[in-house]
Amino acid sequence: MSRRIGVITGSLRRDAYTKQIAEYLINSAPEGIELSIIDISDLPLYNQDFDESPDEPLSYARFREEVASKDGFIFVTPEYNRSIPAALKNALDIASRPSGKNVWSGKPAAVISASPSAIGGFGASHHLRQVAVVLNMPVVALPEMYISHVADAFDGSGNIADERLKSLFEKFLEAYSKWIERF
Repeated sequence: MSRRIGVITGSLRRDAYTKQIAEYLINSAPEGIELSIIDISDLPLYNQDFDESPDEPLSYARFREEVASKDGFIFVTPEYNRSIPAALKNALDIASRPSGKNVWSGKPAAVISASPSAIGGFGASHHLRQVAVVLNMPVVALPEMYISHVADAFDGSGNIADERLKSLFEKFLEAYSKWIERF
């Protein structure tokens, strides 16, 4: 049975490194895992006044339905000010509301962080893991994926240029594949 996994990137930038990583993951997915990107770019800021209101943005319902249809998630996030981008936090909030209707709950997750800096988005990764705990998403612990100097990770065509990084992605996807079988 193939597992349907949503890949959510934290950056809204058109040529974001996180989007390149997501595309690489999709093209490298092992048998039994179907990866697809879930777009968060059209989500207005979460506002509790919209909960179960006829004025609720259509994008909220679309996003919640897409999240509900997946068996798990891989989050690929940049680091903004030692945390996750506002767009990603907003998406997490939207799909966890209204109260009692958290569509993330019980679905296995994994986190990849990437940064041009040397620490590879460590702060963002751990903040995202902290939010995932509250949303009842079990996150695979190892291997941790902090991609430092991400600008050097790709060649001019958007391919992973570093063989060591390709090997890490392979191990990451294998570990996540085993992780989701537990749920």
